[in-house]
Amino acid sequence: MTSAATSNTQTPPFGVWNASLGTAASSIGSLAFPDALAVTLRLLSPFQMMNGFLYSPDGHAFDLYNEKIVAKRSVIVDRYLAGAFVLDPFYDAIRIDNSERMIVMRDLAPDDFTQTEYFRLHYATTEIVDEIGFVLKLESDFVGVLSLSRTGIAPLFSCEDLNRLRAAAPVICALGERHWFHAPSLSVDSKAAPPASKIEHPVLTKRELEIVTLILKGHSTLSLAAVLSLSPNTVKVHRRQVYAKLNISSQAELFRLFLA
Repeated sequence: MTSAATSNTQTPPFGVWNASLGTAASSIGSLAFPDALAVTLRLLSPFQMMNGFLYSPDGHAFDLYNEKIVAKRSVIVDRYLAGAFVLDPFYDAIRIDNSERMIVMRDLAPDDFTQTEYFRLHYATTEIVDEIGFVLKLESDFVGVLSLSRTGIAPLFSCEDLNRLRAAAPVICALGERHWFHAPSLSVDSKAAPPASKIEHPVLTKRELEIVTLILKGHSTLSLAAVLSLSPNTVKVHRRQVYAKLNISSQAELFRLFLA
């Protein structure tokens, strides 16, 4: 995920934006709402995919809005809910701060994120090249993230795109919260809880599990050292010890062991 390009999208006329926003607002609570919201958002910036996930305060993830995803659903939705969500920078961001706002993947991802198995299996496979999210505060302290993604050969969101979307975030979050506020009740009541967000292994120490988690999220040795207040050499020693204890030699094996 590199720096943004210049956008050709112009700020829509105020009347056009208001009319589209009104249509979205009037469809809250109906099946028409997500499509109406997507039309409104595309007036600000084009994107290829809109989808969302729901996170519980006790560390579970649920489907919020993925109805339009048919191709590669097993990767985008099923594998994500099965446990890969613990590596998502968006998930880390809302655990730290669950306030309503817009978040940008490239601002949150660790320095080696594009080298991770999670990136290879989720982003490279789905051809997502850029992603932003709107954070929604829902009932029972659940948090939703509604994502807009660009895929394939589409350019990254430009600074102008991001500025327009960020300026609209308060109203987009408000509409999303009204529509999906009771989604936690529907998700939790109708489905068995997916795995909780904790990476564990009986042979590893607490510190080693921290390092495993950060490696899988995409932190380089220097980034790990900074996050854990350790020297780079100490991090390398811990990494070697982890790999030896688990009898593995690569991050791909590490990913499969914990999250495949």
